[in-house]
Amino acid sequence: QLTMSLHSSTLLNEENSQGPKRNTDCLESLELQSASSFQDNPLQQLQLASQEVLEKAKKSGRSKCPQCRSSRMFYCYTCFVPVETVPTKEIPTVKLPLKVDIIKHPNETDGKSTAVHAKLLAPDDVTIYKYPCIPEYKEKRHEVALIFPGPDAVSVKDIAFHLQKYTMKTVCDNDSDCSREPVPKQAKIEPKEEEKNQNEYVSSNRSEGTSLKKIIFIDSTWNQTNKIITDERLQGLLQIELKTRKTCFWRHQKGKPNTYLSTIEAIYYFLVDYHQEILKENYKGQYDNMLFFFSFMYTLIKNAKCFAGKE
Repeated sequence: QLTMSLHSSTLLNEENSQGPKRNTDCLESLELQSASSFQDNPLQQLQLASQEVLEKAKKSGRSKCPQCRSSRMFYCYTCFVPVETVPTKEIPTVKLPLKVDIIKHPNETDGKSTAVHAKLLAPDDVTIYKYPCIPEYKEKRHEVALIFPGPDAVSVKDIAFHLQKYTMKTVCDNDSDCSREPVPKQAKIEPKEEEKNQNEYVSSNRSEGTSLKKIIFIDSTWNQTNKIITDERLQGLLQIELKTRKTCFWRHQKGKPNTYLSTIEAIYYFLVDYHQEILKENYKGQYDNMLFFFSFMYTLIKNAKCFAGKE
């Protein structure tokens, strides 16, 4: 696990021993990073609350969790609260347009997980469950979706159309009249016609958004995901895939594409897409603070690697 705090004396010794060349290289690296495009480094374009509280906490070092009294940096990843040197009132709070359930693999290291960021920043809308203790979703499958790149996964913009099928099925399951008369056989719909129907449905429901009320994320390494995704309680849920985003996570898993996001990145990018594609509203940074801790740690670790000569 990478250490998030850096002592000024250590940095000073490294600077003196390596001479001005390394300092120049690091400055050039950071300048190039600043000049990069939004696509290459979207974190630099975020509209964030002041991170001064995190800067102060970094300088003062680890602090106690107000609940379990464990020594932590910035926040306690077991109690989901900021440490004593990070006043709760100085941490931004984000209101989400729907509820978020995070299912955490029991072997996922607490200190390495970004799921806690979501709970800290959107406490009223985020719930974290440790597998196998998860809710039953079957009766709510018409208003719940799962973020997972399965073979039948759809894009965010297609959520409304596909959830309509779940809604009709749920109504039928609860209505005894559905079984009294057979449903007339439908003619086969050609792909272009189906796409047209889908576009018409989405268009007619723009003002209503969608029936989606809860989105589920799995917090685990990709190699551990299979145990959770095959759980019977998650079967039959609409699966959503985020295909166009690239991770900035510093613990990127070897052998996996850069479109495999950390948990907090997946939550953030889903919210942005949902806001634009489903709510049909202009995005003005409403959920940027979901990356409040993530972006700070990203910059901290990038700078640490630079000064350590690892880049």
